[in-house]
Amino acid sequence: MVDVGFYLTQAQRIFGRQHPEEAAKRLHQFALDHLNDDKRRRVARLYRIFVYDAPPAAWKGHTPIGKKAIDLGETATAKWRNTFHETLRGLRKVALRMGEIPTSQVHWQLKPGALKDLTNGRKRWEQLTDDDFRLDLRQKGVDMRLGLDIASLAYQRNVNQIVLISGDADFVPAAKLARRSGIDFILDPIWATIRPALFEHIDGLRSVCPKPGTKPASGIEGSATL
Repeated sequence: MVDVGFYLTQAQRIFGRQHPEEAAKRLHQFALDHLNDDKRRRVARLYRIFVYDAPPAAWKGHTPIGKKAIDLGETATAKWRNTFHETLRGLRKVALRMGEIPTSQVHWQLKPGALKDLTNGRKRWEQLTDDDFRLDLRQKGVDMRLGLDIASLAYQRNVNQIVLISGDADFVPAAKLARRSGIDFILDPIWATIRPALFEHIDGLRSVCPKPGTKPASGIEGSATL
């Protein structure tokens, strides 16, 4: 199970900018690598690769200060994400679980730095520009779909192990349910630091990609287990 927002953030830290097709295929390979032991021997069978994300927001509006027209659906970021999703749909064993970004809830938000400047008197309201604002784009339904899928797999006993690629503490209730059902629950935070309290709610911690700042030896991507 892959939290796409988290995966893309960590992948950029490790690999830099990627083409959408490359990023999708690398995600797919990461999932397959979890079927292998530390000596690259296949020791598990794959049920399915669940990928959780939302389509780009189809929002049209204007910047708050300059009133410049914006169409988020035509941005380079939206086109990248759409190509990424289409590539994932064509890969074997991938089930794309899509939430949404409700356009009715999209609004401009003052950036923390600009707010601090205003409260400290370093900037006046009339000095604000469009660069001092950001769009608040929040996904809806992604966490719910992930939790429902874990519950379904647990109750139907389709799997004996779940690997979650994420770093979000929101998965804890679903992890508890899976573990109570006898499922081995593994977390892959892609080398991100997780809170110590999360360790008690998982059965293992494993990352199968290169650690940031290191190069994989002999063409083999790094692996660490606990």
